[in-house]
Amino acid sequence: MPAPDTGGGHVRLRLDIAYDGTEFAGWATQAGQRTVAGVIEERLAAVFREPVTLRAAGRTDTGVHATGQVAHLDVPEAALVHAYPRTPRPDGEPEFLPLVRRLARFLPPDVRVRDITRAAADFDARFSALRRHYEYRLSTAAYGVDPQRARFVTPWARPLDVDAMNQASAKLLGLRDFAAFCRHREGATTIRELQRLDWERSGQDVIARVSADAFCWNMVRSLVGALLAVGEGRRPPEWIAALLQNDRRSSDFAAAPARGLTLVAVDYPADPELAARSRVTRAVRPQSRRPDSPGPP
Repeated sequence: MPAPDTGGGHVRLRLDIAYDGTEFAGWATQAGQRTVAGVIEERLAAVFREPVTLRAAGRTDTGVHATGQVAHLDVPEAALVHAYPRTPRPDGEPEFLPLVRRLARFLPPDVRVRDITRAAADFDARFSALRRHYEYRLSTAAYGVDPQRARFVTPWARPLDVDAMNQASAKLLGLRDFAAFCRHREGATTIRELQRLDWERSGQDVIARVSADAFCWNMVRSLVGALLAVGEGRRPPEWIAALLQNDRRSSDFAAAPARGLTLVAVDYPADPELAARSRVTRAVRPQSRRPDSPGPP
């Protein structure tokens, strides 16, 4: 059954999106910059014949990729007719499959809208999310990275002690202030619940899997960068726990390059629980130690 509209004659749509972030200046629309949201909004505005605005689960940075990005937009009920083909759809065909096919022709090859569905009125791609899942991939091969994967995997010629990295990662789990791992953003809290952070070796690849209720600016790449210092033996695993005492971004390590990072999935509750989840997410998190960061992200 189609979801109810969002009020005022609008229908909320959910988009599942994948992109190669190499040639994008991040997700968010920026004047004079090629961004993922900007490219998709331009094509959708042409379809619906009026401006549209996408809201995403995660505003990925420049060069970061996604296979599981989620966004939503509100479309006037009257404009939906422009998404449908002129000929009747076959029985059982998903409502917006013709629009998915149309966007496959009109979008550039480095971004795909994988699916479009009607969403519940309470669905919000950002505030309804329970958690986001990222993966970071490195190659320790002496030759670097195979050309077919070079845009998505970071070459790392130095040996890495995965056991030491996992030992250090375990010290970061839980609800904590991650100020040492976040770029400063005025008025933004740095408190997050890190639910998963572990490493595995697969052949010559080293893969980090990171999950949290949300991430602050530059957090995943900073976590990876710090843990690489442990993996190389330049820092002991206990050093990571000491970083949590910082109230500002630490200068003791560099963030890992963007190319290895991919947003792979976003989890949401069942439709009846969406509104409650949004209220929890919008509520002010516990006060950061930083006096200039009292509010939500």
